[in-house]
Amino acid sequence: MNKTKLLAASISFAAALAFSGCAASNADSKAHSHHHMEKGDILSSYAQIAHDNYNDALNDAKALQNAINKFAANPTEKTLQAAKDAWLVSRESYGQTEIFRLANGPIDAEEGWVANKYGALEGQLNAWPLDENMIDYTIDANGAKTSGNIIDTKGKFNPGGEDSSVVDVTSITVDALTALNENGGEANVSTGYHAVEFLLWGQDQDYSNFVKDSITNGAKTAGQRPLSDFTSDVNSQRRLAYLKASAQKIVSDLETVTSAWNKDGLYQAAFQGKLTGENASKNLTKEEALKQVIAGMGVFIKSELANERIAVAVLTPSEEDEHSCFSDNTHRDIVTNYLGFKNILTSTYNGKAYGAALLDKVSKEDKARIVALMTSIEEKIAKVDETAKTKEHFDYQIQPDNPMAKVIVKLKNEMRKLGDEMVTVAKANGISLSTDDVTDPEETKI
Repeated sequence: MNKTKLLAASISFAAALAFSGCAASNADSKAHSHHHMEKGDILSSYAQIAHDNYNDALNDAKALQNAINKFAANPTEKTLQAAKDAWLVSRESYGQTEIFRLANGPIDAEEGWVANKYGALEGQLNAWPLDENMIDYTIDANGAKTSGNIIDTKGKFNPGGEDSSVVDVTSITVDALTALNENGGEANVSTGYHAVEFLLWGQDQDYSNFVKDSITNGAKTAGQRPLSDFTSDVNSQRRLAYLKASAQKIVSDLETVTSAWNKDGLYQAAFQGKLTGENASKNLTKEEALKQVIAGMGVFIKSELANERIAVAVLTPSEEDEHSCFSDNTHRDIVTNYLGFKNILTSTYNGKAYGAALLDKVSKEDKARIVALMTSIEEKIAKVDETAKTKEHFDYQIQPDNPMAKVIVKLKNEMRKLGDEMVTVAKANGISLSTDDVTDPEETKI
């Protein structure tokens, strides 16, 4: 397929999928100031998309914070719904940023100056699955409310787990929640989008039986946290304080990551080899930058999206392992995560072309194979998305007796193939990668 046709396909997929669920992201309507710029190389295309995507995510997070603050000031069914709607919108833009992970960039670099400057905030922003019992009550297998969580502990709280440390939660603050996040274990999640999601929606899981549906009753029903949890309940004010602190932290963390990609951002300059003087040693060579980008894309689509977020959920099957299990928004995670991958492969974002793309240099034969694979993937994602909106959420689709489960298994298999194709894409762009480079060695074996 030639570039024009591929771009048209990208635009139609973005139009059909990315903004067809909940209200369109602010990103859909924003005018981007850079589009009069000269078309640059692949790295400048990547940096510009990162700049625009993270700025959109930040603006959507600010809108979420605003909606939560309004809800906290006046908790009604209307303001609760507005906060939920804002959360759903914020996920549309953030979901596309996930392609910037696993590339040793500012979102999750774990060592060196990048980690020191930006703090590897992905785990604070989007960690999952989370043990919701650490945050607030759930209804257990015996139908009783659990206790001993952050919300109902007034004083010192120990999250438990290996090497866990005690944190004072007399007041629920950004600092307290930050200190508790992944304290004692990866499932001890206290911050980020999914903590807010659980507080807004509540439980959507039956702990007595993963296939049972006695908590929310219905293929189209997500968590149903009662408004009284925020009004008349003894811990109502603590829940509101938790929501406000969490929203504030999401905004603050995204400001940090976004700053890396802005015009004066240190990382974007180093990424493009533009630093001079005492910072020149931070520059990446073009080869280093391309290798990190392409390997990260492969690991994300293959090991993170296909394996951890789709395969584990459908093959277990357990809605505990779907990405947005409280709001039943997992179908949108799949859409936006894949779209983020496609954005970078084709150097497009919100239907706009950004210049040179990784796919441009791939041979005609290889490109035809990759595009055919992507078309097949997109058809399956569209089916998952449409089914979730009209018939049954992802947690029903993954059940073994559901015909959609076979579609989802095929989807994850094709995504894993697409991850391996990044070796082909790398080679066409003068970079040597193996399938090991595009696979997380610690991915879940199921």
